Amino acid sequence: MRLALKIAYDGRAYHGYARQPHIKTIEGEIINALKKAGAIENVKDAQLHVASRTDKGVSAWGNVIAFNTSMKKDSLINALSHIFDNIWIIAYASVPKNFHPRYAKQRKYRYYLINDGLDIKKMRKAAKLFIGEHDFSNFAKIENKNPVRKIDNIIIYDGPIIKMDFIAKTFLWHQVRRIVSAIEKVGRGMSIEEIESALAGKKKTSFGIAPPENLVLVDVSYPKSLNFHYLNHVKNILKVKKNNAEKEVMMLNDMEKFLFEKTCKRNK
Repeated sequence: MRLALKIAYDGRAYHGYARQPHIKTIEGEIINALKKAGAIENVKDAQLHVASRTDKGVSAWGNVIAFNTSMKKDSLINALSHIFDNIWIIAYASVPKNFHPRYAKQRKYRYYLINDGLDIKKMRKAAKLFIGEHDFSNFAKIENKNPVRKIDNIIIYDGPIIKMDFIAKTFLWHQVRRIVSAIEKVGRGMSIEEIESALAGKKKTSFGIAPPENLVLVDVSYPKSLNFHYLNHVKNILKVKKNNAEKEVMMLNDMEKFLFEKTCKRNK
């Protein structure tokens, strides 16, 4: 049987997805867990593959892995649900023997950006320049790959924290984070013509790269024939995570109040 798992993880806790010797990675943790559960003996025979190899610090809500196993689905899902600390199985699907998660219909990334006076109107105008098929040599780490990619859409949501959604079939290495950095610079006053020139390939240009911790692989989608079954326990996990986050915010607010009061007393 070949099984596909939709996984979520907090990338801040790992040194990227791809396994590396003596370093904590998402793939390394998954392989160890699958072996411990008796689901696989080795990676080669299991044909373990992933849809997207996210960088260090990048999180995911819907990355997809697939592997061969003789273990029953229910037993496997139950075993894996209790092994990970920062990796969660959110859905599963039985897939054909030749299924490879890399060949997806679409990928969606989201980037979170603090809005400290950014010009959203200009940022949206800049984002439109990237939509469609372009040579992204100035906006990715190419490494001998074809720099031409097609971005289906970029959506920017305004607010105290700006959300930027990137939708495409495939992305190049660092592509989303480099585009985010360029769009942010436009929001801070850089000319949009700088991006137009870079996309036209008139000169080698770098707009920097946005930090990885604010990037999430939201979802990897496939044709409707692939039907994922979502698990209910994820809601409980999220509830605990949200409660912990709210507690941390309260502690930081109390700390700020405490330090402010101390400062005021010293200045009297």
